[in-house]
Amino acid sequence: MPKAKGKSRRHKYSYNLNRKRLYRSARRRAAPRIACSHIRHAWDPRKSVAQNLAEMGLAADPNKAVPIPKKPQGMEVESDGQQPGKKIVRKPYVVNEMELEASLPEKKSNTLSRDLIDYVRYMIQNHGENYKEMARDEKNYYQDTPKQIKRKINVYKNFYPEEYKNFIASLKPEKMEVQ
Repeated sequence: MPKAKGKSRRHKYSYNLNRKRLYRSARRRAAPRIACSHIRHAWDPRKSVAQNLAEMGLAADPNKAVPIPKKPQGMEVESDGQQPGKKIVRKPYVVNEMELEASLPEKKSNTLSRDLIDYVRYMIQNHGENYKEMARDEKNYYQDTPKQIKRKINVYKNFYPEEYKNFIASLKPEKMEVQ
């Protein structure tokens, strides 16, 4: 089938076409989605992003907030204590609340899957410290090598140290009865 007439010629860029108009509908002026609740409550929708952040004592542009010094670090000039262009923070409680929240200790939420815990306990219960035997076990569905099994057992030891100690202590009386 022949090509359509005129398709093979080179297309020219149209300089007269206003492309900004095409994107205006997509860029509606709306408040940005804010994840931090402290900022969300102090946000004023009638002001710009830069004005809101400046009132809270936060930086809109980190490159402007902490500029790179043009002079070498060793040659600092002493100033008379006044910093030019220092901005007034009208909502300091936002930064204070964020710092307080950041200073709280983080809750450890790392856990292992129940399947991995059961797998490790089964292997230790039946084979003790013999990793080569564990690798040949029929319950080794994923065909883990002895080193991989050892690594999984060490992860279990690190995540649940008390539980591991209790488990090992409960195994010792069973082995004494067998002998």
